[in-house]
Amino acid sequence: MKKLKLSTEKIFLPLILILSAILNFANLGINGYSNAYYAAGVKSMTMSLKNFFFVSFDPASFVTIDKPPLGFWIQAISAKIFGYSGWSIILPQALAGVISVFIIYKIVKRSFGPTAGLLSALFLATTPIFVAVSRNNTCDNLLVLTLLLACWAISIAAEKGKFKYLILSLVLVGIGFNIKMLQAYMVIPAIYLVYLLSSAVSLKKRILHLICGTLILLVVSFSWAIVVDLTPAANRPYVGSSTNNSELELIIGHNGLERLGIGSTTGSVGGSSAKTQVKIPEGSNTSATATNNANHQDGIQGGTPPTGTKPSGMPNGGKMPTGGQSGKSGGGGSSFGGTEPASFARLFSNNSLSTQIIWLFPLAVLGILAATLKEKFKPAFNNKRKLDLLLWSMWLLPEFIYFSFTTGTFHPYYLTMLTAPIAALSGIGIVSMWELYTEGTWKSWILPVTLIVTGALQLLILSYMYSTSSITKILMISLSVLCFVSSLILIIIKIKKNNNLMLSKILVATALVGLLITPIVLSVTTLFGAMGSMPAAGLSIISSSKNGASSSGSMGMGSSSTSSNSSNAKLIKFLQANKTTEKYILVTSSTRGEASDIIIKTGESVMTWGFFGTDKAITLAQFKALVKNGEVRYVMVGGGQGGSTNDVMTWAKNAGTLVKESEWKYSTTATSKSTTATSTDKVSSTSTNKSMGGGQSSGALYDLKGADTTK
Repeated sequence: MKKLKLSTEKIFLPLILILSAILNFANLGINGYSNAYYAAGVKSMTMSLKNFFFVSFDPASFVTIDKPPLGFWIQAISAKIFGYSGWSIILPQALAGVISVFIIYKIVKRSFGPTAGLLSALFLATTPIFVAVSRNNTCDNLLVLTLLLACWAISIAAEKGKFKYLILSLVLVGIGFNIKMLQAYMVIPAIYLVYLLSSAVSLKKRILHLICGTLILLVVSFSWAIVVDLTPAANRPYVGSSTNNSELELIIGHNGLERLGIGSTTGSVGGSSAKTQVKIPEGSNTSATATNNANHQDGIQGGTPPTGTKPSGMPNGGKMPTGGQSGKSGGGGSSFGGTEPASFARLFSNNSLSTQIIWLFPLAVLGILAATLKEKFKPAFNNKRKLDLLLWSMWLLPEFIYFSFTTGTFHPYYLTMLTAPIAALSGIGIVSMWELYTEGTWKSWILPVTLIVTGALQLLILSYMYSTSSITKILMISLSVLCFVSSLILIIIKIKKNNNLMLSKILVATALVGLLITPIVLSVTTLFGAMGSMPAAGLSIISSSKNGASSSGSMGMGSSSTSSNSSNAKLIKFLQANKTTEKYILVTSSTRGEASDIIIKTGESVMTWGFFGTDKAITLAQFKALVKNGEVRYVMVGGGQGGSTNDVMTWAKNAGTLVKESEWKYSTTATSKSTTATSTDKVSSTSTNKSMGGGQSSGALYDLKGADTTK
């Protein structure tokens, strides 16, 4: 029988994976249904194969979610296996996070050795935004996992000239496209450049391979969208957030050019048009129109915050759960990254972005320099180290530029796309810097200088959170002692030419512990408070939880974490008690507010015309026909939702009978008592819900039974 040899690798890899599993899975149920818009869609998808294939938002297949299907297919399958719950639909993302940690270890180890692989895995597992997104029902970390697998395949393809691995890599990117559409293509420059510059096969073959691979990529990417568009409109739901009921238009428009700040979305219902502006002025307070558009992006639920405010109103002094940044010019604390001033400093400034991702960025960038020097980098990319260094660098650079300069709307949790290249380059960088440090040349200074620069940046980011929590002071002291003192001793050792490598290793390890303390603490905060529709880690999560308020990052985007707002309970009870043969238990302009909550809680169908309420989903004549056939009875008009003044709603208001609020709506006092009673579920106060567009509807309910459909 062979003796079990416990190497450093065999000890630390399981520990890192266990750490990742704890951060991703512990107390996962605290997040409830997270993004209720997506959660309602998954509930509908579990109810029929038609809903499942077309990712229908509602059980009656009236309108779709405005995203591709694969991520939600996985969530729906999980819900069918484990039963529909917030936990079961978040589970795939949590699992994807842990698997991603293992995959990045394997990829980096393959070229740079086990130490670099272990460090990369540890850095990824403890990045705050990566952990936060792993604990939410947004699909971004499913995409990260898919792209990591694509990078593993292209690494082999470039090194060995294996065409089949190139095809596998591009197929995986195409699969990623069906998770988050064009977001998956952000890794394309890295994949194409690495294969094109490799020297395993002739240039002619490389170009031919890439042409063939591109055709396959496009087929895989657009296959589902084309099938949907070729399906007769009468046999499928309307494509949510599109202007012409087309998935291809959705890809190009709402999920394409609009993300770059180009163009606008125009939709109409019943012949009345409503235009949603896309570009949000930088460095200024956000108008209600701009905020509504921002809410519209990526299925975030909500109403319209007060005009003249930035979309950052939150419990605990209006601070985001990203560290509680103060509101500086450009939207500090804003949930919408595009409202921050576009510059190289955007991700380092006092805003909602810096605390999520940038902790190890100097280590990654200077790691590229160290690895380049170590490999004596020359134009010939003839070994796997050079190829993988190019791969990670070209994943990082375009995305850093995009997130720094785009004027389109994006949310802080999109930054999880940067986590893998930063983690990989940091792990590679530390190993390369250590090797240079032991050589004794001028290059040996790169290691201690990099540790000091990275520590200084962390102190700057921590200073933004100084007034948020007393924990910040402890973190700053710990960082200073562990990182700066260790780095200074490394410098002294180098000056005195002391060759005690064991001591130097201990000092480097101590400095890294200092650099990891803050990211780990911020990641751990996600275990103690619900994040809501907009996942983000931060000390204010703990503060909000202690105050009994929702620490949701939904930013006023309606129902989010927890089991939806209890203030819709009376409305739901009223609608169910009065339902007879109606196909739709309620009609409301937008998927925000009541619609998602009703679907989640009852499985009944609610008719809406898209997330923002401006989709051309139905004409007035078609709507009157439904009323005449008894398929529609109750309509919610108003409430600050988009599309509430279109022809359908105007007719419903004039033709219907106003239902007394006392029949379906709690009084303010009753709602306050209900909220207090459910404080253990982290339900926000009534005043907060109203200001954020959640909670009880502020619209009016009309009964269309017996309405004259000839007028």
